[in-house]
Amino acid sequence: MRSALTAPLTALAAVVVLAACGTTEAPVTTQSPAAGSTASATATPVTLTDARGKKVKLDRPATRVVSLEWSETEMLVSLGVMPVGAADVKGYATWDTAAKLDSTVKDVGMRQEPSIDSISALDPDLVIMESDDEELAAQLEKFVPVVVAKGSDATDNLKRMRDDLNLIATAVGKTDTATKLMSDFDAAMAAGKEKLAAAGATGKPFIMADGWKQGSTISIRLFGKGSLVSEVATQLGLKNAWTGKVDADWGLGTTDVEGLTVLKDPETRFFYNASDGEDVFADGLDKNAIWKSLPFVEKQQVTKLPNGIWTFGGPLSCQQFADALVKAFTG
Repeated sequence: MRSALTAPLTALAAVVVLAACGTTEAPVTTQSPAAGSTASATATPVTLTDARGKKVKLDRPATRVVSLEWSETEMLVSLGVMPVGAADVKGYATWDTAAKLDSTVKDVGMRQEPSIDSISALDPDLVIMESDDEELAAQLEKFVPVVVAKGSDATDNLKRMRDDLNLIATAVGKTDTATKLMSDFDAAMAAGKEKLAAAGATGKPFIMADGWKQGSTISIRLFGKGSLVSEVATQLGLKNAWTGKVDADWGLGTTDVEGLTVLKDPETRFFYNASDGEDVFADGLDKNAIWKSLPFVEKQQVTKLPNGIWTFGGPLSCQQFADALVKAFTG
């Protein structure tokens, strides 16, 4: 769904998509394509079916990969495969700190409009993208195999995240690494759930949001039921307090500050993202009477996530988010 999440909040009107830092998981060692990889050691053909339902055949696991979305870029790096090219490298460094890119990775343009010439010049053996741009996929498939990941599914986003990771891992010959990543993630989630339970936080309400300003108007995007980070929090034992309308794919909804007045439970904790430095909650609503009257604001239960936690990412980003929730509720 590149049109919805390609640049800071383009899906809902204009500017801001958000993130943070710090994970308890040991970093996964990565290596550049020039250094070779486990996948390059075998010529075993790979056949897989991507999110389009299309069968993709590779002569061998891909090693020269270009990624056109940050979530898939993160997954590649976490699997130990450094892409030769990625969309919006600078933006990725701002919004996703879970799996850092080498300086060797070439920028191939913005996520909503990558440069086909730049991609072709890298001579990739695979391009990975999300499923919202059939025209782009068709253009790329003239010279390189393309694997399309789903990106989001509000009916079961954690399963979708696993499926996307396994799809990419199959394409690059890293299924064992994917299994280890998910095993570590599951263990971290179980430990976090135990910590919350021990602190008496099971069932406590939370809100996750980000926001942007156009003129004098501040819009707030809520991560409702079905969003990836909501599923992470729910699995930890927390309860999403936002019950407003959300979209069917991403579990996202929008409101203004007045719309937050339905959140009356004094135990609610409000979390938000502002990795690019534009903090509409601290700098735009700080003098707003309605905002200041909200229970979680009055009780100082508003938490800005550490910069660089990508709320649409893979298991490493999800674990960063889980860590931040546990710290806020138990600290």
